[in-house]
Amino acid sequence: MSNLLVHSSQGIPVHFIKENQLSEWLEENAPQAKSITLATRQKTQKTLLIPDVQNGEIQAVLSLVDSLDDMWLAGDLPAQLPQGTYQLQGDEAFVEQAALGYLLGAYTFDAYKKASAPSAKLAIESETMLKKLQDQADAIYLVRDLVNTPAADMMPQHMAEICAEMAAQFGAQFTQVVGDELLEHNYPTIHMVGRASENKPRLLDLSWGDEHAPKLTLVGKGVCFDSGGLDLKPASGMRNMKKDMGGAAHVLGLAHMIMAAGLPVRLRVLIPAVENAVSRNAFRPGDVVQTRKGLTVEIDNTDAEGRLVLCDALAEAQADEPDLLIDFATLTGACRIALGTELPGFYSTDQEVANGMIAQGNALQDPIWQLPLFEQYKALFKSDVADMANCGSTPFGGSITAALYLKEFVEPEQTPWVHFDVMAWNIRALPGRPVGGEGLGLRATFAYLEQRYAS
Repeated sequence: MSNLLVHSSQGIPVHFIKENQLSEWLEENAPQAKSITLATRQKTQKTLLIPDVQNGEIQAVLSLVDSLDDMWLAGDLPAQLPQGTYQLQGDEAFVEQAALGYLLGAYTFDAYKKASAPSAKLAIESETMLKKLQDQADAIYLVRDLVNTPAADMMPQHMAEICAEMAAQFGAQFTQVVGDELLEHNYPTIHMVGRASENKPRLLDLSWGDEHAPKLTLVGKGVCFDSGGLDLKPASGMRNMKKDMGGAAHVLGLAHMIMAAGLPVRLRVLIPAVENAVSRNAFRPGDVVQTRKGLTVEIDNTDAEGRLVLCDALAEAQADEPDLLIDFATLTGACRIALGTELPGFYSTDQEVANGMIAQGNALQDPIWQLPLFEQYKALFKSDVADMANCGSTPFGGSITAALYLKEFVEPEQTPWVHFDVMAWNIRALPGRPVGGEGLGLRATFAYLEQRYAS
């Protein structure tokens, strides 16, 4: 990605204008090219290369848009511009957002198939802006790469390697608890969900920053593949379950942003990484497990495994009494039914934190939507033989009941808690957002954290 940015004040100018301004713009800025541009333009063409009639070279690019308020205006340009160096025109805030849209539109996943990489570079005059763009795009590329990687190459041990590489890159500390060690260290639900796989379950633990700084803890669901367990998913439901570690990918992307920016926090990242497989020792519907916190949970459905691995990790996170606790998870289809695939839902025990995140999301065109922790629904995961069941007795309100389950393992009176229920996947191509793995709500969350800790 970084080779698409050039630290320079020079480049072929790219102007964003409304279509009804085209003739006027050409008359004022390129009168000699006006007739040939209008004559050769195809009816639906939105990107116009304005030639220098003296030498035939591109003197400017016009991008015809409906609105100038969309950060994704340049999202399709990487595939449309020929080789060269270009400079987006506009004020600093506009250029920064449009350039990020450009970089995210240039993403390709080519680990298994050759793909032609964009060759058009962007000139960025400000070194500060250039670094910020690189850091944010690198983080979102990381999320997309992790989610897009086939499960065979992104099992718990592979995720551990990614964490170790990040620790080395940023001077962090990384440890992991693996296999039966999970039982020795009292992480029973993580072990239970992952024990049927030949890929050993583990709890990944990365720490970074000044030990005396405010504690910020991120927890990510790392179910590297979800067959559904003994409550086996149908083929259609299992097809894209390589993305079920999308929560882990999100917290690693967010951690990358935090460490690259040097936020003054004591960061901890916890990822329960497992494969929910089927074998003779797979956990069963009706089993009861005592969690790290001591609460007992009856297994109503083995396909509600994400909340099981998260609950032990959240209990561990809470033990440090962090200043703020945030988790990301591809947790429920119910949230997708409610909000669709492109708007991530979140829950919070602190309304001030929630309001701050929403405001940042709106400002950055990275929208997030708060859902209610409706306590009345706790009765839906009541169990006759344990403290609670792992899922509700009805499919209605499924995202809320999952969030309420997780809330049992945090201490909101001690620590503000935010829970994101995300898709982590684009089901359709949009400017800057190709089909496949996606980071949702990350820019909003990072901007809030930057405001909270660095301002």
